[in-house]
Amino acid sequence: MTVDVLSPPAQAERQARTAVAVLFFTNGALFANLLPRFPQIKADLGIGNAAYGLAVAAFPTGAIVAGLAAGALIRRYGSGRVAVAGTVLTGIGVLAAGLSGSVVLFGTALLLAGAMDAITDVAQNAHGLRVQRRYGRSIINSFHAIWSIGAVTGGSMAAGAIALDLSLGQHLLISAVVFGIAACVALRFCLTGPDTEPDAEAAKEETKEETNGETNGGAARETGAESRELAPRRDEKLRKTRLRTGYALAALVLIAASGALVEDAGSSWAALYLSDSLHASGTLAASGYIALVGAQFVGRMIGDRLVDRFGQRAVARSGGVIAAVGMGLALAVPTATGTILGFATAGFGVATLVPAAMHEADELPGLRPGSGLTIVSWLMRLGFLLSPPIVGLVADSTSLRVGLLVVPLAGLMVMVLAGVLQPRRR
Repeated sequence: MTVDVLSPPAQAERQARTAVAVLFFTNGALFANLLPRFPQIKADLGIGNAAYGLAVAAFPTGAIVAGLAAGALIRRYGSGRVAVAGTVLTGIGVLAAGLSGSVVLFGTALLLAGAMDAITDVAQNAHGLRVQRRYGRSIINSFHAIWSIGAVTGGSMAAGAIALDLSLGQHLLISAVVFGIAACVALRFCLTGPDTEPDAEAAKEETKEETNGETNGGAARETGAESRELAPRRDEKLRKTRLRTGYALAALVLIAASGALVEDAGSSWAALYLSDSLHASGTLAASGYIALVGAQFVGRMIGDRLVDRFGQRAVARSGGVIAAVGMGLALAVPTATGTILGFATAGFGVATLVPAAMHEADELPGLRPGSGLTIVSWLMRLGFLLSPPIVGLVADSTSLRVGLLVVPLAGLMVMVLAGVLQPRRR
């Protein structure tokens, strides 16, 4: 990480940090307001689990389609403006999904909301990293913890709206207006100027040129005989490095996707499983997702200390055990209270998986800087895309209880693949 400011942050940096925190909070809260209302929407539309799963998959589909556009938008308009515009449009998409009168309109609205959510996610992280460079120390994890607070707040708002018997339109309009205004106010305190930093980029180019010069100079000094003798060994070493990197990258994608799959199971199916299969009230059914995200927040708050003490590998493997055992027991002995606790243990278990996979991918040898992180981030969204229809199809052919076995299976997968993560530092 480039350290731009070593002195204590000025007022502008502190205000910008608060502004980014507000953006993360609103991003977590907006979609979470819709999730507990899914059972009502499904009932109103009169659709089965498979159709519901396909419709819900429109949200991650929109995220995948629009994700590549975020960079160009940020370069043109700035990360702060893009994040705020994306927040407002996400709120509109969520409101449209709640008011949809057909499954086609429901899926289309979720596609728009997912696309805007993905762009907002990239932009707010980009702006958060700008603020972090000004601070000269890591603060990005705190923003992700605040996102979890926003998600819990949004889910709680939805539970309150259900308890107060507010209509979908009233509830989601209030959510869109409140969080849209909050994001617009936050924009006033975001950092100004371009997101790129010419001095840092120039330094990178200079370092690159020096490295190329040294490499070319060293190559020129090699004699033809030495080159022919060393070439096979270099090729074999390069081949092994590529194989190790490819395996590690694939494993990291699966680890990150496992975390995404567990989170999606809570967001897409927790309320439905509790209300339909376990006959919980609407307010209690909303507690499943709230419990998952709340426990995930706790895991993120203590995750850095656990990783420093035990290493990424041990923390991820332990988290996989916790998720598999906790949710496995909840499904084996189905009760409303036990299921809520099961989703909570799953959320706590996967709390550090995505950051661990992204960090590890960024350190892989043989890849250009940022390539591993980009690949993991992009492919991780397949977990969100594939999970709803798969669970829905399994639920229609057997039961939703069987479909939710994807959660303990994801925990088992993490246990097997966690060896690619870094052990404890000696």
